[in-house]
Amino acid sequence: MVIEYDGFGAELRRRRIAAGMSLSELAGKVYCSRSFLSRVENGRRRASLELAQLCDEVLGAKGALVGLAPLPGSDAVPKAVREKASGAVKSPERDGRSAVAPDRAEFRRLLRRGDLSHTAGGMREAERYYTAAYHSAEGDPRAQAEAVIRMARRWSDPGQVDRELLQSIRGCLTALDGDRSSEAAGLRLRLEAHLAKKMALAVSQDTAAGLAGPAEGARLAEETLRRLPDDGDDEVRCEVLTECRWARYDFMPAPESLTLSERLREAAARQDSPYFRGEALMAVAIDQLRNGRIFSALATANQYRKHAAETQSALALWQRHTLDALLDLWHGRFDAAAEWIFVESLKFIELLRADYAVPADNLTQTRLGQAYWLLRQQGRLAELFTSDLAGDVERHAYFPVWRAGLALALCETGQHAEGADLFLGCVADVDRFPPSGWAVPALVLLAEVCAALDLEGGFEAELAPVLPTLRARLAPHDGQQLALGGWPTVLVGPTARACGVLALAANEPGTALEHFRQAAVPARSSQPELARLRLAQARAVRRVGGPGSEPNAVRLLREAARGAETYGMTWLGAQCEGLLGRG
Repeated sequence: MVIEYDGFGAELRRRRIAAGMSLSELAGKVYCSRSFLSRVENGRRRASLELAQLCDEVLGAKGALVGLAPLPGSDAVPKAVREKASGAVKSPERDGRSAVAPDRAEFRRLLRRGDLSHTAGGMREAERYYTAAYHSAEGDPRAQAEAVIRMARRWSDPGQVDRELLQSIRGCLTALDGDRSSEAAGLRLRLEAHLAKKMALAVSQDTAAGLAGPAEGARLAEETLRRLPDDGDDEVRCEVLTECRWARYDFMPAPESLTLSERLREAAARQDSPYFRGEALMAVAIDQLRNGRIFSALATANQYRKHAAETQSALALWQRHTLDALLDLWHGRFDAAAEWIFVESLKFIELLRADYAVPADNLTQTRLGQAYWLLRQQGRLAELFTSDLAGDVERHAYFPVWRAGLALALCETGQHAEGADLFLGCVADVDRFPPSGWAVPALVLLAEVCAALDLEGGFEAELAPVLPTLRARLAPHDGQQLALGGWPTVLVGPTARACGVLALAANEPGTALEHFRQAAVPARSSQPELARLRLAQARAVRRVGGPGSEPNAVRLLREAARGAETYGMTWLGAQCEGLLGRG
C-alpha cells in the first residue's frame, strides 16, 4: 500500500466531497482523466503544481491545496514511508532476528494523515492510514495503542458488535499491562472507553459478542468514568467522556446523559480538536432534545452548523442536515423535510457510499426513520407498504423500534388485527429492553399502537394484560422528556403523552389528563404534536364526563382538526372528524 506523504490527495478529496462534486466532474474541470485524479486522491500519483493550482481554483481552496502540493522534483511518496507502511524497514535485534524499527516521527505523520481523512468524513481512507501507522509502530505498544484508538473511532453498523475491533483493543490492553507510565495509564483509559462502547453497541444479547453484551459495556464505562482524573489530559478526558457516554446511553437517565455531554463540551473547548468539538456539540444537542429542552437544542444545532461549515466534512454536513430535518419534522415544516429525505439525502448517501466514507447502513436507517415519520405525520403510511420502505423496515427488525413502528403502521392503515399480533410479539420482548436510550422511543411507539387499538375498539382483551408492563417501563421517563429515535433521527413525542394514552387505554382518564398536562410543556414547541395531544385530551375529557366535558372535548377536537388541516395531517384529521361526528 502506498501512503501519500504530503496530504495533498486527502485534502483534495475532502474539499471535492464538501463541494458536492464527483471525481468525474472535477476531472473534467481540471482537464485530466477520472482515473488519474482518483490515483492522486489515493496517494498513488503525484500531483503537478499546475494540477494543484487548477484544483485550488475550481474548489475555492484559497491556496490551501497549492500549499500542500509537492515541489517540482520532490518525491511525493518517499521510499522510507512506503517501506514502513508495509512493515519492510527492519532493524536487527540482539538475538539476530529482525523486527520493525519503531519510528515515532513516521508514526505521527501517518496518524496525522489519518486524522485529516477522518475529519473529512473518509473513514475507510483514514483506517488505511491508521493501519499503516499501527504497522510502522511494531515493537512500540503505546504507539500501536494510539493507532487502535483512532481505528475505534470509526462508525460501526448500528446494533452490531465489531468483533475485529474488540480483539484489537483487548490486544493493546494486554500489551500495555505492566506499563506504569502516565502515558500508558491514559491509553488504558481510552482503550477501555472504546471497549465499553463497542460492547454496548449490540441491541440485545443476541447481537452481542459472547457474554460481553450491552449491560457489561455500560458497567465497564461506569468503572472507567470513576477512574478518570478530574485534572488529567484533556484528550484523554474527551475520549473517555465521548465513548463512555455512548456506552451508557441505553443504561442511564436522560438528565445524567446531558450532564456527561456538558462535561464533554467543556473538555472539547479546552482541547480545541475539530473531532471532539463535533462529537460534543452533537452529544449535547441529542441530550437536550431528549430532556425536552428544544430551544436550547436549537442554539446547539446552530453551533453545529458552524462547525460543519468550518470542517467542510461531507459526514458533518450529513449530520447537520439530519438534525435540521429532525427539527423540520418536529415543527411541521414537512415540505422542507421531504426535500431532504426524498431528494438531497439520497445524493449524500450515494456520494458517501461510493467513497466508502461510512457504513451505508448508518445512513440508510437514518433516512428510513425520517421517511417513516414524515409519512406518518402526513397520514401517508399506506405508501410504506407500496414502496420498498416496508422491506427495509423488516430487514432491520432486530431493532425493536422498527417492529414497533411496523405495528403502528399496520394499525394506522386499517390492518388492526395484524398490527395487534405484531404488537403483542414486541411486548413479549420488553423485559429485555435496556432501561433507557433506544428503549424509550420503542416504548413510546408501542404506546401509540395501544392508542390506535383503543381508539378502534374491540382489543380490550389483548391490551389488558400488557398495559401494566408498558406503564411500568415508561414511568421513569415521564415528565417533560421527549422520546428521540435514532442518534438523532426523529422526535417520536413526549413520554408523558405516551404515559397518558396508556392510562387512557387502562380506563383511567383522570390519570391520563394529568400526564397530558405534563406533556403540554415540551409539546408547545410543536404545533403538529399539540394537535395530537389535543385529540388525546379530548378522548380523556369525554371519558371523565361531568358538566361541561362535552363542550370542552369538542373544543379540543376542533383545535386538533384545525392543526391537522394546517399541516396536512390527514389521518389525524380523519380521527378528529370521526370523534366530532360521534359527539
